[in-house]
Amino acid sequence: MQAVLKVFGWLLILQGVGGLVNGLLGWWRWAHDLLVVNVLPLLEGYEVFAAIVMGVLGFALLAVAESMDRVEDAE
Repeated sequence: MQAVLKVFGWLLILQGVGGLVNGLLGWWRWAHDLLVVNVLPLLEGYEVFAAIVMGVLGFALLAVAESMDRVEDAE
């Protein structure tokens, strides 16, 4: 379970940072279709905010995975 949380956490961080950089600076035009915030029509106009939320959620998933690891080590 920890491995899955870590993978999803890193993917969300990557998507969040990529979406933020693309939304604010427009550097990654080649990756436009690879970013989730640009693919979902629901998020049109809110790409930067959605990217921030995705990045924060990724950090939260990594924190949960790390806390699960510490609980197992304590037992």
